Amino acid sequence: MSRAEAIEQYNTALKMGKKYYAACTAKGQFPYPRVLEDLLSTTTTAGTVNIGLVDIPSDRIVGTWAEGRKSAFAGNFMPLLDVTSEFGDKWVSLCESHLEEGGIHDPITCFEYLGEFYVKEGHKRVSVLRSYDAPTIPGQVTRVIPAPSEEPRIQLYYEFMRFYKASQLYLLDFSKPGCYARLQAALGFEPDQEWDEDTRRAFSSDYRRFSAVFAALNTEKLPLAAGDALLAYLQVHPYAEMQNQSSDQIRAGLTALWPDMRLLAKGEPIQVSSEPEEKREKSLLERILGTPKLHAAFIYHFDPAKSAWASAHEQGQKYLEEAMGDTVAVAGYLCGDDPDDTMEQAIAQGANVIFATSPVLVDACRRIAARHKNVAVFNCSLSMPYAGVRGYYCRIYEGKFISGAIAGAMAHNDRIGYVANYPIMGVPAAINAFALGARLTNPRARVLLRWSCLPGNPLKELLDQDVSVISNRDEDGSKPYLSWHLGTYQVGEGGLLTPLASPRWNWGKFYEKTIRSLQSSGIEAVRNADRAVNDWWGISTGVVDVDIPDTLPEGMKQLARILKEGIIGETIDPFLCAIRGQDGGEISDGSRAFTPEELMRADWLCAPVEGSIPDFESILPQSQELVRLLGVRRDTIPPKPEETAR
Repeated sequence: MSRAEAIEQYNTALKMGKKYYAACTAKGQFPYPRVLEDLLSTTTTAGTVNIGLVDIPSDRIVGTWAEGRKSAFAGNFMPLLDVTSEFGDKWVSLCESHLEEGGIHDPITCFEYLGEFYVKEGHKRVSVLRSYDAPTIPGQVTRVIPAPSEEPRIQLYYEFMRFYKASQLYLLDFSKPGCYARLQAALGFEPDQEWDEDTRRAFSSDYRRFSAVFAALNTEKLPLAAGDALLAYLQVHPYAEMQNQSSDQIRAGLTALWPDMRLLAKGEPIQVSSEPEEKREKSLLERILGTPKLHAAFIYHFDPAKSAWASAHEQGQKYLEEAMGDTVAVAGYLCGDDPDDTMEQAIAQGANVIFATSPVLVDACRRIAARHKNVAVFNCSLSMPYAGVRGYYCRIYEGKFISGAIAGAMAHNDRIGYVANYPIMGVPAAINAFALGARLTNPRARVLLRWSCLPGNPLKELLDQDVSVISNRDEDGSKPYLSWHLGTYQVGEGGLLTPLASPRWNWGKFYEKTIRSLQSSGIEAVRNADRAVNDWWGISTGVVDVDIPDTLPEGMKQLARILKEGIIGETIDPFLCAIRGQDGGEISDGSRAFTPEELMRADWLCAPVEGSIPDFESILPQSQELVRLLGVRRDTIPPKPEETAR
C-alpha cells in the first residue's frame, strides 16, 4: 500500500469519526471512547484474571483503560485529529507498513469488563483495523470480574464466564439469565462440556451468518440481541438443520417467526382468552360464496387406547363429529417419532385446523405454523408465548374450588388428602382453590399435599395419614363418570371410599365452540394475530363441570349448585379473599382479583396446604419432559441437551 492510499484511508476514517462525534454531541451523548478507570472508580470488583490471547469481536471494543488516550478518537475508535498532526502521521505509517506486510498481527493489550473491552496498548491498531471493518482483533486480555450481585446483568455475566470456560467465545450476547445453558443444550452439549476447535469455528461461522440475516431483517429495531433470536430460531429449526441452511433459507425461516420475535422483544406477553370469541357478522362476499369448510385434524402423541389423557381428547373429537355433522371434516392421527411428518400428512389430506393434544408437540406445531400460514394450529398447553400457535387448556381450579368446599364440610377429622399430578402451569392454582374451598366450609381444614410424579404411592401415604377425604385425579372424560378412584371421595371405615364430587374436563365442548368460532371469523383471525393467545376456559363455557353423585347429602348438592351458579354469574371468585402463604405472609388482602396470568403462573401454596412444590431433580424421569415445558418454575430447570449436531 502506498502512503497516498494510507492517507486516503485516514481521511475516510476521520470523516467517520467526526460524523460519530457530531451525532453523539447532538443527542447529548458522550462522544469519546469510554474510560474503564472512571467506570471502576464507583464499582466493586472481585479481582482480575489473565485469560490470554483472544480473537476479540471488533464491535465489543468500546473504550480505553485510561483518560489520556480518549480525546484522539471518537467513540467508534475513528480518529478526530487532522492527518497533519503527529497522531495522524503515526496512524498513516501504521496503516502503510503493516498492511504492506499482509495485515496487522501484533495483539493489542486490553481489559475486559462485563463482556466489553477497554484498550491499554494498541489504540491505533484498533482504529486502523476497524476502518477496514475487521470482524476480530487479536488481543492479550485481562478480565475484570464484577462482585457477585442479584442484579440480572451480573448474574448473566457469571453465567457467561462459565460458558466462556467451555466455549472460549466472546461472540454472542443474551439479554437474560439462563440463555447460555440453553444454547449449550441446543447444541447437544452438557452444561460444562468443552468445545473443540472445529466446533468453535463452525459455530462462529453459523452464528455470523444468522446474525447478519437477523440484523438485515430487524428494520423495526427490536430491542433483541441476536443471541436471543438465535435461541428462538433453534426451537423451530434445530442446529443440525440450521447448519445446512443458506442465508436465504435462514431469512425465510426467520421471517416466518418474526411475530414471535416481536413478542420476545416485548417480554413474551400472553393474551389469555377466558371464553369463546363473539361471532362477527359475515361480509357480503362471504354470504355469497359461503364459509369455507373446515377440516380438523386431531394429533395424538399417545395412543388413545392406552392413555387416559389422549382418550379424553378422542372423546372430544367424537363429540365434535356428532355435534357438527358434515359441516366439518374430522380425522385423528397418531404420530410416531416424527410429529412434523404426521401433521404434514394431515395437511396434505386437506386439514386446515390442527389440534395437537399434547404439550410436548408444541415445537412441531411451531414448525408447521411457520410453513403453513393458511392453517390454524392449536396446542393443548398453557402459557406458551408463540404467535403462530394458539394454546388451550381449562380452568379446572373452578371445579376444584367446588369440590374443596364439599370436602371441607365432609371431613370429620379436618384432614384432607390431595394428590396432584405435575408442578405445571395452573396446578398450584387448582391446589390453592381446593384448599380455599375447604376453608370456606371448615376453617380448621388442613390439606395434605402429595404428588403422583414423585416416587412412592401417594394414595397409600394419605390413607396411612388417617385422612377422612381424598382429592385424587379428576375425571378426564375417558372413563365412566364418578369412578371410585377419581375425583374427591370420603374415606370410611375399612377403607370404604364414597364419591363426593369430581371435576370433569369436557374437551368436546371446547372443540365445538372453537370450530364454530373459526367458521364465523375465519382462520385468518387466528393466524393474522400478532400476539400470543392462550384459551383458558372455565365452567361458564361448559368445558369444565363438576359431577355430583345422587348419594351426596341435599345440603351439599345445594352448596355445589350455589357455588357453580356464582362462578358462572361472576359473583363468586375463588381467589377474591384474604390469602396467606405457608410462611404466614400475606399473598392477597382480598381487595382485588388475580389476573389470569397470575393464576396461570402461580408457584405459591396457601396456608391450609401442608406440602410443597417438588424440585425438578426429584421428579420421576417420565414426568420431566412435561415439567420442562410447562413447569411453574421452568426458567430455573437445567435444559436438556438436544441430539448432538456434530
